Amino acid sequence: MTDRRTELAANLDRVEERIAAACRAAGRPREDVTLIVVTKTYPASDVRLLHELGVRQVAENRDQDAAPKAAECADLDLIWHFVGQLQTNKVRSVTGYAGLVQSVDRVKLVGALSAAAERAGRDLGCLIQVALDADAAGRGERGGVGPDGIGELADAVAAAPGLRLDGLMTVAPLSGPYAGRQRAAFDRLMDLSTRLRQAHPAATMVSAGMSADLEDAVAAGATHVRIGTAVLGDRPPLR
Repeated sequence: MTDRRTELAANLDRVEERIAAACRAAGRPREDVTLIVVTKTYPASDVRLLHELGVRQVAENRDQDAAPKAAECADLDLIWHFVGQLQTNKVRSVTGYAGLVQSVDRVKLVGALSAAAERAGRDLGCLIQVALDADAAGRGERGGVGPDGIGELADAVAAAPGLRLDGLMTVAPLSGPYAGRQRAAFDRLMDLSTRLRQAHPAATMVSAGMSADLEDAVAAGATHVRIGTAVLGDRPPLR
């Protein structure tokens, strides 16, 4: 365990140096960017070590992994983000532990999240997941809604009891006009965020950037980066 703690501490230091350098290059204060560590496929013991090392925000993308892990770490002052594609039959479980759902991409999901949040007495933060590779139906390969669908969804979240519209999230697309152009993708997300804030001024969160492209996200203006591999190491295969 000591070796693992040492490994995680060194990895966190390297990530911190990257974020700090990216902030300096962009002329941004370091405190403008929040690190979220993506702990998917890793055990609760790693989450506890990360907490010891100062991490307070963690993310998961599968409820079947996240729910027991969050329960095991319920004594820690952590904010859990759900970042995966979310089916409505998992909403009640996710609402039980997540402080934010970053993958809101359809009106039906908004209704389910609102009902679950109200039932649980929660104030649940929501990000609209933006698909910059959206097809003709307005859907992305890895979830999300096309830019033209943001307004309707944002209005639905803002009007829903128990939900709080916090901003936008994207994953750099693997296909379409932004494939391989992470900086351009994140710049586009920032433009969409500016437009969103004209109608919803409090929706200031912009979640973008992962281990391979966090510098591009910080340069574009992201407020939160989601880092997994660079902190935890290469991931074991999913079960």
